[in-house]
Parts: sequence; C-alpha cells; structure tokens
Amino acid sequence: MSEYFLRSCRLGFRCWRETDLPLAMKLWGDPAVTRYITARGYTPREVQIRLELEIEEERARGIQYWPFFLLATGEHVGCCGLRARAKEPDVPEFGVHVASRHWRQGYAFEAGSCVIGHAFAVRRARAIFAGHNPENVASRALLSRLGFAYTHDEYYEPTGLQHPSYLLTRPVDPES
Repeated sequence: MSEYFLRSCRLGFRCWRETDLPLAMKLWGDPAVTRYITARGYTPREVQIRLELEIEEERARGIQYWPFFLLATGEHVGCCGLRARAKEPDVPEFGVHVASRHWRQGYAFEAGSCVIGHAFAVRRARAIFAGHNPENVASRALLSRLGFAYTHDEYYEPTGLQHPSYLLTRPVDPES
C-alpha cells in the first residue's frame, strides 16, 4: 500500500513526520526558498518548530503543508497544502514551497492543482485564501494560473510587508 494519500501525475503527498527534520532543513533552511516567506530566513531551531507546527496542524485540523515527492524516484520536492486562518477559519490558506533545485519544472502548479482539488472535493472548503510577498512575481503568476482572484493587500508580520491577497471560491457543482 502506498504511503501517499494524494497523487498527481508526477507527485505523491503524505503527512510530515518527526523523522522528516532533514527534509525540512533542506527545504526551509534554504535562503532561496524562504527569502519571500520571512525577512531574515529560518534558523535550524525555527525549521524544527515549523515542522512541529505542521505536524500539530495535521493532528488538530487534518491539514498542513504536506510534503510531496516525485512518484518516479521518491525524491522530496517540496510541500503544498492548507492551514487554518484565524480571520476566517472556514476558508483555509493555500501555500506551496518548492526546493530550489526543482524550480521551473511545473511542480508548484501540479501540486497546487492537486491540493486545490482535494480542498474542494474532499475537505469541502467553500473558498481558499492565498497571499504572496509583493516581490515574488513567480507566486503571483502561479496564483493567477490556479484561478485565484486578487481581493486586497494584507499585512504579513514575518516579512513586515503588505502582501497581495487572493481568493479562490469553490466551483459551482452543476449537479446540485
């Protein structure tokens, strides 16, 4: 039986584990990956805390930024998923982080499409929120390709910036 609970053509998703600290370090310990997430990067201890928070989010709410892997090789590519938002608990926040060695291969779009489908079909989310650093043009383009619509700018404390923010609403089911 596969350890992946969610799959796309090239990617398999599973939940983070305590033993995944080396994977988390390679991802969130890379300044190229985190330069738009936090103003100063993550220390090794902050990466460990981030991993613990992802695991706790899964236990508490059944969601997290799930790690995803290449189905062909098992290589870790990044993480993509959902997290609860204090402002709107019924509208989860979408996020994707891809290891820099895997950039420009379409993995963020493929992972995002898979997670969005899961959020609407399985989790029955009514909408999904997303935001990005204003300097991150790749994230802006990705959110547009995924169908998110700009709604407002929102202050994001880790960067100290107003981040463009977006919403994607559940498609209308013609059967209902």
